Amino acid sequence: MRTVILRRGLVALFAAAVSFGAITQAQAETLRIGYQKYGTLVLLKAKGTLEKRLAAQGVDVQWTEFPGGPQLLEGLNVGSIDFGVTGETPPVFAQAAGADLLYVAYEPPAPHSEAILVPKDSSIQSVKELKGKKVVLNKGSNVHYLLVRALEDAGLKYTDIQTVFLPPADARAAFERGSVDAWVIWDPYQAAAEQQLQARTLRDGQDIVDNHQFYLATKPYAQKNPEVIKTLVEEVRAVGEWAKANPEDVTRQVSPLLGLPADITLTSMKRQGYGALFLTPEVVAAQQKIADSFYQLKLIPKPLSIKDVIWTPPAAVAKAH
Repeated sequence: MRTVILRRGLVALFAAAVSFGAITQAQAETLRIGYQKYGTLVLLKAKGTLEKRLAAQGVDVQWTEFPGGPQLLEGLNVGSIDFGVTGETPPVFAQAAGADLLYVAYEPPAPHSEAILVPKDSSIQSVKELKGKKVVLNKGSNVHYLLVRALEDAGLKYTDIQTVFLPPADARAAFERGSVDAWVIWDPYQAAAEQQLQARTLRDGQDIVDNHQFYLATKPYAQKNPEVIKTLVEEVRAVGEWAKANPEDVTRQVSPLLGLPADITLTSMKRQGYGALFLTPEVVAAQQKIADSFYQLKLIPKPLSIKDVIWTPPAAVAKAH
């Protein structure tokens, strides 16, 4: 009897091990991408070309939408996604929090696709007049650095204003209610506020920030799957070049996905940067400047070295680019 029970136990254990192995293999063969309501990944998802190319490599694609870069990188940090896109600031906060991430590629500057907005009837006419005022933004998002630089350029300190941290939907509600004096936001929320609320642009990123978009991956995934990353960057670049040349086609395709009118979507699309590339020393230096600024402001707890978290493609991959 003991022999029968032992055999049954071993069979059950073996079945569980096989099942666990199958689950692990399934996870390894699924690329989990995080995206937001903007940028080239929205277009790539709509086109479906990535799925076709990766199917040949035995890889499925799973997409998850996030409301902002900080939330997306939290998903990356806890292992719910493998790859995603954010503005330039979220990776700094994520690295400071110990996230095991790597910068993979970046998009050209898009300084007009983020701005400090005020209500149409606001008496505020310059950034300098924000002193003592309530300014709402998504903490740790790309616009956080825009705010820091805009205040600095206007001769104000970061502590001269009252920051209110809310995600985009809640921030817009606060802005509409008049419970804040200004809103620092990115497209397409920016374009929607400009057109639907007649919000006035106090200052955008021109001449003070690059507003790069960065593609990031978990370190383990990037190191184990260089060919998948290579394919991803190629497809992102290809769809970006198509979008740059065909903004109206892009708008027709993406507008329903975003749930936004065509005119707002078109404005957002035209302000983006297109043409993903592997990181250059100049881009790394610009990102280091952001990290240094946030450390000096005590917004992150320790100094960072950006060059330590840059993905270096294997020679065969790099040669293809």
